[in-house]
Amino acid sequence: MRYVGEDWTDEEAEILRRYFTNLDQPVFALVNLPEVVKGALFARYSRTHKSLRRLFLDEFVEDLDITGDETIDATVGLRRAEELYERVFFEYGDDSVAQLGGVHLACEQASNLLTKILEWGRLMAYLEQSTRYIPYHERLGGRYRYWRDPDVLSSPLGARYVADLDAMFDAYADMYPLVEAWARDRYPKGPDDSDFVYRQTIKAKTCDALRGVLPAATLANVGIYGTGQAFEALLLRMRAHPLPEARAYADLMLHELRKVIPSFLKRVDRPDRGGAWSDYMSSSRQRTLEVAERIFGADAPEPRPFVTLVDHDHEGEDKVLAAMLYSAASLPEDQIVARVRQLGPAERAEIVRAYVGERANRRHRPGRALERTTYRFDVLCDYGAFRDLQRHRMLTIEWQRLTPEHGYEVPEAVVEAGVDETYRQTLERSHDLFLALDDGFPEQAPYAVALAYRVRFVMQMNAREAMHMLELRTTPQGHPSYRRVCQEMHRLIAEQAGHRALAEAMTFVDHRHYDLERLEAERLAEARRARPS
Repeated sequence: MRYVGEDWTDEEAEILRRYFTNLDQPVFALVNLPEVVKGALFARYSRTHKSLRRLFLDEFVEDLDITGDETIDATVGLRRAEELYERVFFEYGDDSVAQLGGVHLACEQASNLLTKILEWGRLMAYLEQSTRYIPYHERLGGRYRYWRDPDVLSSPLGARYVADLDAMFDAYADMYPLVEAWARDRYPKGPDDSDFVYRQTIKAKTCDALRGVLPAATLANVGIYGTGQAFEALLLRMRAHPLPEARAYADLMLHELRKVIPSFLKRVDRPDRGGAWSDYMSSSRQRTLEVAERIFGADAPEPRPFVTLVDHDHEGEDKVLAAMLYSAASLPEDQIVARVRQLGPAERAEIVRAYVGERANRRHRPGRALERTTYRFDVLCDYGAFRDLQRHRMLTIEWQRLTPEHGYEVPEAVVEAGVDETYRQTLERSHDLFLALDDGFPEQAPYAVALAYRVRFVMQMNAREAMHMLELRTTPQGHPSYRRVCQEMHRLIAEQAGHRALAEAMTFVDHRHYDLERLEAERLAEARRARPS
């Protein structure tokens, strides 16, 4: 597939060359800008349909003093940086040196399958374009925004692939004004809310309701910040991945990254180094698939709740309480644990209250004692919710192949708006296209699967990670799908694991239901904007 390029005036191109490593490719690095500007650009990136370079021109360049950068051309490889990194890298001869050079990389026009591959690494920072702030019936270069796989397009199924995905986006476009009108009628504007707050809230409600009909081929932009070491690990994984889009995109990324941190990436495509590592990952993946097929190929999934607590430590709460006391005591840990087991409910609660303290908000997080116990959940929920939960990469997450076999979910808003028949027909189209692709293109077939279809994945986290994720993902502005998953996880920690003191310490887990999820957040954002700077 040819990526959609952008046209720049001569004046725009002259400015952009100072700060971006190319002007015509979907992957490019940011250079010669203050860190705060790069961070602000990426923060804004997630809520706009614009490309990063267009966003920079429209909203940032006027506030910068760029006169001192007139002689810079960032589209040319940085020879001095190459010489410096080469000298330092080889002088120290240590991989840790590659942790010292960081890059802001923009990755545009990536499918929703590819974004999950890009966001796999723990030690990187990501911002992904959100489906809840950007209506997807707007086109890019005259075409709907989805990945057109070259191998599929050149096959006899190519015409059907384009026709079916166009039809899915057509359905989204047809339903959008109907759901938006329903939302306005169902949730009238409050007397104290501005037109802007109300518009943003209704748009989010509409986008949330309809994102399920978008296929996994839908394109998104991702901003990534990482060290040279982290980018090397990402590229090695991508070059080993069975998805052709991932391998091709890795080449684009490597080309741009070598303009700014070349020495840190010398091993990536050396046959005896990066090539061998990627071959190892690819072959082990293939052997595991073959073994799994031989063992489980004839088995059907047994019914399970949408969230299952599959593993936890029955003594986990005792161990956490002991860990809370450890640094304040002078006893061996096993002696502390034995004493904790003898405590009554009042004393146990006193330990938790003392350690957790008075938390004014969810960002006041207790210390590492909560890392002493873990929970492992098996989850079956819509792919749209999975996309959001997958971003919690510090914990352990593994997911299965995306298919239509687990069925789909229809939001209440879609039913109330009277567009559920169109919604279901669109999902059936998605199902049929997947089946047509699956024989000849098993890696590309998931592109056809709509985000409303369920995917199975496992999440393993310690209690500290659980506190962070469950409190964050149950806030009122959260999407109803993942709020439901996290509310159930919290209930299982308290009731099935029996870790009630730890569950109660997660003060800001919110089990309430909200009709307009974004309303309060938009109100607060407007109040912040109104404050004098």
